Amino acid sequence: MLHVEEGLPHPLGATYTGQGVNFAVFSAHATKVEVCVYDEGGRHETGRVALPEYTDEVWHGFVPGLGPGTRYGLRVHGPYAPQEGHRFNPNKLLLDPYAKAHMGEVQWVPEIFGYTVGHEDGDLSFDERDSAPFVPKCVVVDSRFEWKQPIGPRIPWERTLIYETHVRGHTMRHPGVPEHLRGTFAGFAQDEVLRHIRELGMTSIELLPVQRFITQAFLEEKGLVNYWGYDTLGFFALAPKYLHEPSIDEFKYFVDRVHAHGLELILDVVYNHTPEGNELGPTLSFKGIDNASYYRLMPGGEDAPGPRYYINDTGTGNTLNLSHPRVLQMVTDSLRYWVSEMHVDGFRFDLATILGREDHGFDEGGGFLDSCRQDPVLASSKLIAEPWDCGPGGYQVGGFPPGWAEWNDHYRDTVRAFWKGDEGTAAALAGCLTASADRFNRRGRRPWASVNFITAHDGYCLADLVSYNDKHNEANGEDNRDGHSDNRSWNCGAEGPTDDPEILALRARQQRNLLATLLLSQGTPMLLGGDEFGRTQQGNNNAYCQDNEISWFDWAGIDDRGRALIAFVKHLTHLRETLPVLRRNRFLTGAFDEELQVKDVTWLACDGAEMDQAHWDDPRTRCFGMLLEGHARATAIARRGLDRSVLLVFNAWEDALDFQLPAHGDGARWTLSVDTAQEAIEDPDAAFEAGQAYTVTARSLLVLVAA
Repeated sequence: MLHVEEGLPHPLGATYTGQGVNFAVFSAHATKVEVCVYDEGGRHETGRVALPEYTDEVWHGFVPGLGPGTRYGLRVHGPYAPQEGHRFNPNKLLLDPYAKAHMGEVQWVPEIFGYTVGHEDGDLSFDERDSAPFVPKCVVVDSRFEWKQPIGPRIPWERTLIYETHVRGHTMRHPGVPEHLRGTFAGFAQDEVLRHIRELGMTSIELLPVQRFITQAFLEEKGLVNYWGYDTLGFFALAPKYLHEPSIDEFKYFVDRVHAHGLELILDVVYNHTPEGNELGPTLSFKGIDNASYYRLMPGGEDAPGPRYYINDTGTGNTLNLSHPRVLQMVTDSLRYWVSEMHVDGFRFDLATILGREDHGFDEGGGFLDSCRQDPVLASSKLIAEPWDCGPGGYQVGGFPPGWAEWNDHYRDTVRAFWKGDEGTAAALAGCLTASADRFNRRGRRPWASVNFITAHDGYCLADLVSYNDKHNEANGEDNRDGHSDNRSWNCGAEGPTDDPEILALRARQQRNLLATLLLSQGTPMLLGGDEFGRTQQGNNNAYCQDNEISWFDWAGIDDRGRALIAFVKHLTHLRETLPVLRRNRFLTGAFDEELQVKDVTWLACDGAEMDQAHWDDPRTRCFGMLLEGHARATAIARRGLDRSVLLVFNAWEDALDFQLPAHGDGARWTLSVDTAQEAIEDPDAAFEAGQAYTVTARSLLVLVAA
């Protein structure tokens, strides 16, 4: 028999005090909240208490004697009135939104729905069956852990290079990971795994979602899974599938090892929706705790659908209501938990426009964005927005406030189009090479605000981008209708695998072109894991449901060409680190500095003359040079820079061209550091004089450094 005392209304969730567990649950419209305790297997209820106190819309109580490992769930009483936005049903066992751990999986049976599936009244009906046998249980945790690396490396933004990858896909076929640890945080924590990323020159690992997510019924019916993880059900809990042992200590150990290797950890997080879907979705947590508070509901009134229905700015059926102070608190509490308790270094926010959307639309001064800016914990973390969603005014690239970085899909599309050979892309590429200042150079933002990427988890990987004209998503079971059709890809002469040596050589050169452009542009580069050795997904550009060899990295299959590409990436990241002009912390303008008698960037035509507007306006312009002057000021202070100058030459023509090398502030000689027509520079000590013509191979990129 459980005994319950008044307890405290804070902190929210289940908190072990040493003498027992304090439970605190927000619900503005409930009439009663019960905590159900289960046995170790989570199958049999062993006790139940009603939280006795209600303070500031928080139900709370303290149960002496309970401790870490306690399995529990919530039953919340209140009106079942979907027309008014309320969907309380105490027959449904609910997950605590603040639970730090879950056990068990969702079973897609009629019992998990608050209404009677198949009833003529649809979601207006009321289902009295118990869902407890078919839903996960919450677990009370002990947060104590002995950190060996209590402080992360705190990489400055201008030195940040992001490596996006997946816990499971990265390690499932890794020969350096013991077989029983593959696919887990413990597997990713292996030195060989982390050493590769660090030696590649990356500074920050960005993981696809690791917070608790589920697989929707339509995927299970096809024998597929939610591989990417963009359907979060617990914002404080880890996905159990990534844990070798059911303990949050495994994740903490992983973070500790990441930091020991001098790397940061950034989590991809999904605070825009939940897997409870629309009015026909299941009742698993938020919907049954306080539907009208947690979700954005349709307005009522004449000719309006009313709060029975959900606003769907995410395309997934529902949208979290971050305009509500308690929902905003939950999200910011969650973020602080991952930073303070789990020691992560930053976040990438899925469909982040939603997080800044108020009733009147997107607002860069919205509640959530302002909360992050003023919060001393979050303001010192890396905050990266995916600045779009499918709602009204959803595309907001460049629209986020100071302190935020943003995925720049304009960069992705422009770089792809240029190297594909599309006409009229040279001017747009020049803007991308200088961190898209037209979008980001405002309110004191810095070039790092533009997160540049050419490939990401969503879309083609690099090898497929140069090997397929069309997507090949048949394995997803949607008749190849899913995924983007406008990929700006080019197969170089054959669709998919080929033995043609000329096509293979061209594909390899195109990969080097794209990688060099990415890693040598101003802004923050993001490399998709596996692109460093030419990983393929067999033409699938939407592998969100493929937990198999399509998505898993084939480390053992890396051939000589793959090893050469790894070496090439290492060379590029070394250049970025050792040549400060490649990572300026202020926007390049091309304006002439009267005091220093120099321009920070000069754009050059093939004859060595400075580009004029006619060159930029000519749609046939596909070759130009970018001269980064090392003597230009690196800060606002009028002090001559001491860095080496760098010349980059981009040639997307199908023919070779002669490019006349310019003079520069350091003198008249250049050394060749990169020529993507070669896997590696044959004579790195060779010098070239200003005025000398260098033959730039068709579809290739050069990097020359002041001698």
